[in-house]
Amino acid sequence: MPAVTEPKRYGDELAVVTVTYSPGETLERFLDTLGKATGRPVRVVLADNGSTDGAPERAAEREHVTLVRTGANLGYGAGANRGVAELGDEYGWIVVANPDIEWADGALDTLLEAADRWPRGGAFGPLIKNPDGTTYPSARLLPSLGKGIGHAVLGKVWPRNPWTTAYKQSDTEVVERTAGWLSGSCLLLRRTAFDSVNGFDPRYFMYFEDVDLGDRLSRAGWLNVYVPSAEVIHIQGHSTARASTAMLTAHHESARRYITDRHPGWKWAPIRAAVNAGLTLRLKLETRSAG
Repeated sequence: MPAVTEPKRYGDELAVVTVTYSPGETLERFLDTLGKATGRPVRVVLADNGSTDGAPERAAEREHVTLVRTGANLGYGAGANRGVAELGDEYGWIVVANPDIEWADGALDTLLEAADRWPRGGAFGPLIKNPDGTTYPSARLLPSLGKGIGHAVLGKVWPRNPWTTAYKQSDTEVVERTAGWLSGSCLLLRRTAFDSVNGFDPRYFMYFEDVDLGDRLSRAGWLNVYVPSAEVIHIQGHSTARASTAMLTAHHESARRYITDRHPGWKWAPIRAAVNAGLTLRLKLETRSAG
């Protein structure tokens, strides 16, 4: 019989990995508020995908902040993987977060406390507020064909349609619970869980890498846990505001990849063709309105 490989054992130290791409002044706010989010010492790794604004270099002058140049614009998931690879075995807890997150006081400690309550929890996500104070639906069901198509077709014109409401869990009570997936804009990850699925799938350049991760964690026996007692604000859009058409294209390509990956083989070929046609049409309509 082949030898059973024991999972690598990690320490209890905490690291934060953020993927930067000309993040501007938001990165300073990210680091300033992080200092109040936990009482634990934190190492921060900036996985830089080719910034030209000097913000990562300035941030790296801070103590315990390390700048890692990825060498190209690898995308979010691959950039995060590169940052995690920089960490030693003493780091058993990893936060992957966008550089335009602002942390509420004690938010990270609250996530770590929840991890103690959920020993099979692989990923933990906070309640995410928009800058206007509204809550972003960051803990959702995995997209099924039915809910996914209903949400894609009607989400813009009828935001409260039953498929979008169910997918986003809009009517679900805001309590600590498991979810199908959690927003990748701010995640606490148990490193053994992250390792067990080989991290983010680098084929997703941007968008759906968090949906894919949540699905693969669940399949591997881990839980995705929503912890609304921990709060962050997601400013959003600094590095992507200048490239809305490119971002729309990336979103649709990632959606196509996710559906294709989960419905392989000849039996699903008609469904894949229909979904691809629908996504192509939706992209044309959205890029026309964005232009």
